[in-house]
Amino acid sequence: MSSENDASRCFGNLTRQLMQVADGHVVMALEGGHDLTAICDASEACVNALLENELDPVPEDILNQTPNRNAIASLQKTTEIQSKYWKSVERYSGCALTGTQDQEQEETETVSALASLCVDVGQRFSKEGSRPAGEPMDEDPAL
Repeated sequence: MSSENDASRCFGNLTRQLMQVADGHVVMALEGGHDLTAICDASEACVNALLENELDPVPEDILNQTPNRNAIASLQKTTEIQSKYWKSVERYSGCALTGTQDQEQEETETVSALASLCVDVGQRFSKEGSRPAGEPMDEDPAL
């Protein structure tokens, strides 16, 4: 996603779509994270969707992005399994979620992403495994 605001819009619109698929029967749980602003924005967008308030539209460039191949496989497997138990998901089972993708480009992006993660981990921690000041960890007290 190009920005946190786009991400929260996507969460809100995804919640709206899930409500349609599930005939309005949606339960949400909040998962913690390190970016409190992003959590608040996404939570607000999801609650607005649940309340059936008008949502900010997702920009066209975001809607036209090519989905990640692993995400597509996960969605297809999930709908296949859930369609056995939920009639509202049945119609989506076996659907092709996207057209042909350029596998070589995706492999290049994956290798680049993994390389940046490896570099980031090495730079974030100093000798003796200490963490930078201000970075929350599980053992820190709740805010």
